[in-house]
Amino acid sequence: MYTPPFFKQDRAASLKFADERGFGTMCAFDGQKPVASSLPFYLTYADDGTPHAAFHVARHNPLIKLADGTASWLLAVSGPDAYVSPDWYVSPDQVPTWLYQSVHLTGPVRLLSDDELSLQIDTLSDKFENWLLPKKPWTSAKMTAGRLEAMKKAIVGLVMTVEEVEGSFKLNQHKSDADFAAIASALGEGDADAREISRLMRQTRPQIFADQVFEDDTNKLERSAS
Repeated sequence: MYTPPFFKQDRAASLKFADERGFGTMCAFDGQKPVASSLPFYLTYADDGTPHAAFHVARHNPLIKLADGTASWLLAVSGPDAYVSPDWYVSPDQVPTWLYQSVHLTGPVRLLSDDELSLQIDTLSDKFENWLLPKKPWTSAKMTAGRLEAMKKAIVGLVMTVEEVEGSFKLNQHKSDADFAAIASALGEGDADAREISRLMRQTRPQIFADQVFEDDTNKLERSAS
């Protein structure tokens, strides 16, 4: 991953981001062309701290034939992204750009045993069912034994041993406070991704938005008083 120093994330922050997203694009090379699939995953850690990304694919997915445990694969995990217009900057002579969050995990992938697959199915569903609380979580125990076994036969479990972690969070960190604030404010009026980028920018430099928050609160009080 090409990452200018301004945007580079450390290993811990990159792994935290990937784990919280839990969805990415797994890519491998079959000798002639790239092969990729978008899929959910979860991270675990070995006793020595090595991360592992566990996932599964349909049994007929061509990725399965490439999981030899030695060839390196890439798991690309993306977050929110937003276009930035040059017109939004305070400074002149700016160019269009795109702000985003992205993490790449790289390493060899091996097949899981049937027992490992069973554990993975439950762990993966538990991860995402917890996002839906207070809904009572779905578990594989709700399925009939025959249906569960048929489902397991239709998929293949895999796990990546993560050897390299790269993270790039491009949030205009290299811009002046004035330009940074102007872009964050403009994105705050955009779609869901743009608003999320704006929120992340505000977290990055909270001090430059303190006066703006105070002014906004003051205006609200004046309007309510009138």
